[in-house]
Formats: sequence, structure tokens, C-alpha cells
Amino acid sequence: MSVLVVGGAGYVGSHAVHQLLEQGKQPVVVDNLQTGHLEALPRGAVFYKGDVRDRAFMRNVFKRKRIRQVMMFSAHSLVGESIENPLQYYDNNVFGIQVLLETMIEANVKKIVFSSTAAVYREPEEVPFTEEARANPESPYEETKWAIEKMMKWCEKAHGLRYVSLRYFNAAGARSGGLIGEDHRPETHLIPIILEAAMGKREAVTVFGEDYPTADGTCIRDYIHVEDVIAAHLKALNHLKKGGHSDVFNLGSSEGFSIKEIIEAARTVTGKQITVTSGERRAGGPARLIVSSEKAKKMLGWEPKRTDIHTIIKDAWNWHSLNPQGYGGRPRMS
Repeated sequence: MSVLVVGGAGYVGSHAVHQLLEQGKQPVVVDNLQTGHLEALPRGAVFYKGDVRDRAFMRNVFKRKRIRQVMMFSAHSLVGESIENPLQYYDNNVFGIQVLLETMIEANVKKIVFSSTAAVYREPEEVPFTEEARANPESPYEETKWAIEKMMKWCEKAHGLRYVSLRYFNAAGARSGGLIGEDHRPETHLIPIILEAAMGKREAVTVFGEDYPTADGTCIRDYIHVEDVIAAHLKALNHLKKGGHSDVFNLGSSEGFSIKEIIEAARTVTGKQITVTSGERRAGGPARLIVSSEKAKKMLGWEPKRTDIHTIIKDAWNWHSLNPQGYGGRPRMS
């Protein structure tokens, strides 16, 4: 059975491709390589370079391969950039999945797992928060994810599409053995930024705000190992395959870590000092954001296995140590 993985050469998507192959499934990857890396893909994957917004291209992929399920990872995802250029985000994220859904419906493919974001909640009243928390997106990026979820809901009513939307924060870590990992240009995620400082690739890590109402004054966030994220995606595929209904699930460790705790854990794992500087609070940053994953555990049978922050950082450090320049110049995996 072929599974289409849109954005499969990206950080999270490439981990999905590897796990799909391990489960005996045939991943068919579509990626324009704007932010993805061909070197992250194993040789067993079928790869088509192209843009999901290109209808003719997408129709050709569906015609050439017997696709039965879809995993969607492709999206622009920088909050600040989305505020500066909202139309670019609606074009790439929303129009992109519109074309994908149209092509799926034409090809009678009715099952999709969508990589959403827990940022749609923004500032929930209770922590950890469940799927019942009120969605309150406050940037074009978050709005596009929320709009896509609603688009899939209406496609279910009109066309019988069934979907699972997975909302999570801060995927981190890397595949064991350092085969693939996180390589963004520029890097905006906390853990790789800290590890770049440990490697001497940046002078210091800036902590934005040390006056939050938390034990050490820095904000607390939920981090989840990227391999656990993909395990949930595969559980969601199986849920749909067995006739499960459309639904939305949060994914997280249900345990938050402060910025200073992350930095201290990185110092322990790497054995490096890691210089820290102080910066002003960023606008709109809540003190604590932690998700409840009880629904996913109960209904999908998902159980995260790499929740210890030292394990997450250790796997990420292994990748960065083995690939100090990222994917640049690396041969494709075998």
C-alpha cells in the first residue's frame, strides 16, 4: 500500500518516511525541496520533486502510484514571517491543501492525516489543556492550520473524506543513530539553537523573558520527540484504515520544561558550558503551555516512549555532532 507523504523531505516528514518503510509500507514523497532535504530520504522511498499547489503535477503523482492514504506535513511555519506576509502563508498552506484535497477526491482517496499545531489554542485557561480548549489562533500561520482543519471537516460532509488532525508543539530530537535530524535555514527552534551554541556555531543563547510566574522565571513549554510524533501519525493512519471516524488529537509529553531547564539539560548532555544572554519578553508568550494527550492514548493506543528531556536532547546532539554542517554535502541514505 502506498502512502503519499507531502513534505516528506522535511524534518518531521522524513522521520515519517523512515518509519513507514520499517512497517512495510511504500512511502511516496512529494516535496519541492524549498526547506526539505533529499539527503534525508532513504532509497526505498519514491520521490517526486514538485509543488503541492501544482494541480497537473499532483494529478500525475496520483495516476502513477496506487495511493490509498495521505500524510500532510508541508507548510510554512514561522509565526513572525506569517504576520509580515500573510498572503504567502494562505497561498502555500491553505491553497496547497485545497489542491491536495481536490486531487484526493478526484482519485477517490479518502484518508488523510494532517500535521496541525497546538498553537491554535494560544492561551488556554487550564494547563495541561485538552482538545476541548477553545481555539484562538493569533497569527496567520495558526489561522491557516485552523482553516485547514475546518476545510477537511466540510470535505468529509460533502465527499466522505475522513481525516485525523494532530496538534502538537515543539517536535525535537532525531532518529537514533544520527541518520536524520533537524536542519532548518535559518534555525528558529530552541533545542537546535542551544546545540549550535554548544558547538560554537553561535556565541550565546538568548532567553527572552525571565520574569514569568514560574519557578525559575522562564516560560514552560511541552517538548515531544519527533519519533513519538510519527508513531502517533502511524497510529492515526491505522485508525482510519480500520474505519475510525475523523477526529482531532493533541500530542505531547504532558510534562513541561522551562527554558532554563532545557539549557541545563543540554549542558549535561553535551558537557559544554553554553553561554546565555537575557532578552525582553516576546509578545504574546504565555507562561505555561502543556498539552494533554490522554485522548490520543485512549483512542489511538499511542504512548510516547521518549519523553525524558535528556533523551530528546541526546538524540538531537548525536545528529548535530555527526552532521555539524547539516545535510550539506552528505550522500543520500541507503
